[in-house]
Amino acid sequence: MARAKQTTAALDDTVPLMCIFEGISKKEHVDYIIKVQRGASPEGSWQVVHRYSDFAALHAALEVSGIEMPLPPKKVFGNMDTTFVVERQQGLQNFMNFILGNPLLARHISVKKFLDPVNYSENFQENATQHVAMFLRSVPNWEIVEPLPDIGWRIHKSYFLIKPTDASKKDIRNMLTWTCKGPDFGFEEKDFEAVLKLLTTIQHPYIYPTGFTSCSAQGAIIVRNFIPNGTLRDIICKAKPKTAQLKKYGSPKSRVVMPINQIQIFGKQILEALKFLHDKGFPYGHLHTGNIVLEGNVCRILDLENSLLGVSPIHRHRYVPHKKIQDKESEDVYCFAHVLYEMAFGEPLRTSVIHEVPPTSSPDLKSILESILTEEVVNKSGLPSVEDLLNLPFFSSVSLPPTDKPQFKIPSKLKECIRNVKEKAEQRLKEDQKYLRQFRRASKAHAHHMCEEEKKKRKKSAKKPPAAPPPPVAAPPPPVSPPPPAAAPPKTEGRGALLSSISGFSKTGLKKAMTNDRSAPKV
Repeated sequence: MARAKQTTAALDDTVPLMCIFEGISKKEHVDYIIKVQRGASPEGSWQVVHRYSDFAALHAALEVSGIEMPLPPKKVFGNMDTTFVVERQQGLQNFMNFILGNPLLARHISVKKFLDPVNYSENFQENATQHVAMFLRSVPNWEIVEPLPDIGWRIHKSYFLIKPTDASKKDIRNMLTWTCKGPDFGFEEKDFEAVLKLLTTIQHPYIYPTGFTSCSAQGAIIVRNFIPNGTLRDIICKAKPKTAQLKKYGSPKSRVVMPINQIQIFGKQILEALKFLHDKGFPYGHLHTGNIVLEGNVCRILDLENSLLGVSPIHRHRYVPHKKIQDKESEDVYCFAHVLYEMAFGEPLRTSVIHEVPPTSSPDLKSILESILTEEVVNKSGLPSVEDLLNLPFFSSVSLPPTDKPQFKIPSKLKECIRNVKEKAEQRLKEDQKYLRQFRRASKAHAHHMCEEEKKKRKKSAKKPPAAPPPPVAAPPPPVSPPPPAAAPPKTEGRGALLSSISGFSKTGLKKAMTNDRSAPKV
């Protein structure tokens, strides 16, 4: 039966895909049969079939990242040989394992399309362009300068560089984004439009302003000023903001490691922005270096619309397994620690928890990272709050320049709507965590049961007395001795006469015989 396509709103792009090669099919070429699974449950699995040239095309799509991938080499002759096919299958499995183990590669549209063609084969950039064209017809304040495909990690988010149609503003450039609604979206349409417009009213020194918003049944358009320096991640990777993400972040030639005093300043500014949103009851949950911009010595967070659109955070799959991360506030603290790590060491933390802080870290920063990202904290003792972090000497010792009083007024009705949406997202997180725990418990019990069954079999086999050896085969009887020679008969008078006659024989008494020799060959 053909697999049904999920709606964009129901599909969570952050859930990891896994694959395992199940077999091959030989025709005029070799097809590899692959089982693909989304998340922990084997119920959400399907099969795809690919030949070697498909893997080569996937490799070509990803190699712009500069990351070396272990694709088995091409072979022209003998590529149908059974031994070679088995070896190549294992090599291709290793190739896919490598890709899915790298977050940057695993999130890319080419990988999603390769493993899940049912849900990812449409042209998302083209669909976004159509939505933007409709918007610009109704709001003719801007025109498209150029689309910026693949500059961000979200598959259902597209970027466009635009400029005002007003000739007096010809040198101004803006960034327009189109984002589809996600699995946690929960607003009525009229409420969503009103809440989205609230973003343009926020005034905070450490939150980047939103210039214009618009929405439809499928998603939302946001317009901001274009930031020439790009995001904090662009700065760390020394990348140009309009470059495709694989090329920018895959294998940068060098990375920026920020000095500790800058980490203190930027860290405190981010915490102040988070505290402001938490105090207002506004969910965020989307903090990472790609959603932070720098203007001089000022750090600002952006993309507040993500939580309203119900899209999943980039780190969601990392904290789903952890019991003590169950609300937006703890999500923000967890993500904040990842930002600190990337600023301090120039590259993102690849694991969900930290096992060992690099020795180059300062003692204070090491202590903060361990207070948030260790296994003990995320599963047992719990994370500190934003307020707790601000009270640490590492941040409280930083003096920020005075600023205007922040502004963000949320009407009571919309505040209730926002709270409901926040609770819906948190509830889905808890359900996913509960399901994952149940699945792991069942898997562990099954493995234990199988192990116990094996133990019983071995024990039973050990107790069973060994079978008696079969009786030895009887030796063959000795050969019968030949009978003794018969005794010579006694000599008699007749016998002696016979011998005397033989010894006295003379051939002169015989007649001459004629011989007819016919043995010669006939010619």
